[in-house]
Amino acid sequence: MKYCLLLTLCVFIYAGCCQNVDQVKEIEKKENYTHFSGGYNKSFNDTQELHIESAKRNGVGPLVTRSDTVLYAENLIRIPDELVIFKTDPLKYSIPYLVPKASKLLTDICINFHDSLVAKKMPLYKPIITSITRTDEDVRKLVRRNLNASDNSAHRFGTTFDISWSRFEKLDTTDRGEQSSGKLKLVLAEVLYDLKERKRCYIKHERKQACFHITVQ
Repeated sequence: MKYCLLLTLCVFIYAGCCQNVDQVKEIEKKENYTHFSGGYNKSFNDTQELHIESAKRNGVGPLVTRSDTVLYAENLIRIPDELVIFKTDPLKYSIPYLVPKASKLLTDICINFHDSLVAKKMPLYKPIITSITRTDEDVRKLVRRNLNASDNSAHRFGTTFDISWSRFEKLDTTDRGEQSSGKLKLVLAEVLYDLKERKRCYIKHERKQACFHITVQ
């Protein structure tokens, strides 16, 4: 009951972020969507160009410094450090802000993941958000630390976030039931693939960073 109430609260927090919901649902009814059948690299391989183009179209900025969040205060939502549906890692190279459309996507992903675990009668876990919005200043620091990082990042527009596929946090630590990270990754992938099919987002399966790199569409 506690989890249900908290989930309801989460929905209301972001309820105003999505426009024309009834119209979107009507369109979705007419579409036939395929389901995730495995193959992470093949199924989640949207190019950086697609992420960047979508980020520029749907986002703000790019943000140069962290103080720029003041300039875009009306267009950014602060993402909580933790809710019953997700947890955010300590963010050293990013800040917890997203445009409303992206925050709604994040909420939908995490609620759908929770609901899928319930439907499959699996122990409940929450996804871990490893990176959110990066300013140009953050990107420069990250590039110096990680040579594989790109200075042309979709994270700079408030539209993009990363979700770990190797780490999840258990909701009820007193529950003796356990689930492997591999199985939880599969459930998360099923949720993400469905939203990708519905043209809600672009996704890249990042192997070295062990995350799904997600940009709102």
